[in-house]
Amino acid sequence: MFTGIVEEIGIIKTIVAVLLGKRFFIEAKTVLSDVRVGDSIAVNGACLTVTEFTDTGFWVEAVAETLRLTNLGFLQEGSKVNLERSLTLQKRLGGHFLQGHVDATGTISAITPEGNALLITVTFPQALRKYMIKKGYIGFDGMSLTLIDVRESEFTLTLIPHTQEVTIAQDYHIGQVINLEVDMLAKYMENFARLEH
Repeated sequence: MFTGIVEEIGIIKTIVAVLLGKRFFIEAKTVLSDVRVGDSIAVNGACLTVTEFTDTGFWVEAVAETLRLTNLGFLQEGSKVNLERSLTLQKRLGGHFLQGHVDATGTISAITPEGNALLITVTFPQALRKYMIKKGYIGFDGMSLTLIDVRESEFTLTLIPHTQEVTIAQDYHIGQVINLEVDMLAKYMENFARLEH
């Protein structure tokens, strides 16, 4: 479980192909302070398990299903990624509950400056539309962000200056593929309603 508050930007230093997946060595600092093998770390919002670590970074593996559903397959050596350790009972919940289970990817179709903020327009699979509401939450490359406007296959949100500075949003461009995780409560409600009928 995560909060969508990015702790640091990691850098992909090594990528190794394994069977149908990929192993990544991610250079980091903050998330290493208490890391252990088996810990969960959200990488661009995708929950991955630490398999090894050193003084400078950690190894994780993305299996075929993860690569199909996320933007991790597009990563190259040198790519930056958002990192967040899993939630503890001692941690403030500054964002919203995220499982680290990416539902699909979206694509940035427009970036419009609004003062020192950026209005981001994203196209997304229409199947996710029913889980989105105006002023609701969305996991956006692991960031807890608020939806501004939601249409059938497009939504907008704003990136404030702080978010631009401390996340990979600083490098976003038109055509960028983004990991999306919709509100899990909406998915549970849908499932409950379906089973009740």
